[in-house]
Amino acid sequence: MTIAAPMPVSERSASARMTPPSRFGDKAFEWLTLGMALVVILMIFLIGWQLTRGSSLAIQKFGLRFLTTSTWDPVAEEFGALPFIYGTLVSSLIALLIAVPLSIATAIYLTELAPLWIRQPIVSLIEMLAAIPSVILGLWGIFVMIPWLRNYPFPLLKKLFGWTPFFTGPILGPSMLAGGIIIAIMILPIITSVSREILRSVPNLQREAAYALGATRWEVTRIAVLSYALKGLFGAVILGLGRALGETLAVTMVIGNTPQIAASLFKPGYTLASVIANEFTEATTEIYLQALVEIGLVLFGVTIAVNLLAQLLLRTMTTTSTTRAVQ
Repeated sequence: MTIAAPMPVSERSASARMTPPSRFGDKAFEWLTLGMALVVILMIFLIGWQLTRGSSLAIQKFGLRFLTTSTWDPVAEEFGALPFIYGTLVSSLIALLIAVPLSIATAIYLTELAPLWIRQPIVSLIEMLAAIPSVILGLWGIFVMIPWLRNYPFPLLKKLFGWTPFFTGPILGPSMLAGGIIIAIMILPIITSVSREILRSVPNLQREAAYALGATRWEVTRIAVLSYALKGLFGAVILGLGRALGETLAVTMVIGNTPQIAASLFKPGYTLASVIANEFTEATTEIYLQALVEIGLVLFGVTIAVNLLAQLLLRTMTTTSTTRAVQ
């Protein structure tokens, strides 16, 4: 019968020192971060629940008709949110059409083309634009932007595109187009800054490989940089869209604040956020107050729906690009 030799003392102490450490710290950190993530989700549900509770009377009275009618008459206590939904979506779309090309082009210039000595001054100016309060931009819009638009760009647009329904009618100044332009100015620094950081994160190996194949600078930017950063750039646009949907004060000062649905961009408009800011302190009846709270609920729902739609489009774009790469 063989008897195992006893383990030397030095080996026993070494094996004791090599025992696995406690997992308590890892588990505690995991549960802590999970709790923080759940708090964010809980806050979203609590906001939706509070808005629903605060507008229960309006929901019971108007139902889905609140979303499909255009009447907004506090005296007769008849309320419909359709003009405000229309104004919010159209002004945000105008802002994106103006801001996205400018922002991405600026980010490309700062990342790929600009000399080093000029990059930081331009970045600083863009960051300063983001720091300007919305009320200051609104005052600038009233006293500077609207008179200039009324005298020069708007008549030119009417002369060139007056045959379309989008640029017809009298030029008053405060309008849906003016609201979209002021929103574009406000979201431009956000999209530019995020797009610049995304383009900077593209590995240099991407660029070097394209140059090695004989690509020009434009081809390198288009093929190696933009295609690689497409998903991130789309995310930057979604961040800008989120800011555009909820912008309030500056838009209220230049959009005209008229609850109507008009094809002409020269006509005044109204947004969901603007009607809440303008009329919340004037709500003298319970149904009027709850209708405004329901406007907030609609804005909350529109923001979530637009972001979900953007995520769906992003997933579709990613799947399509992956399929093409495999083929």
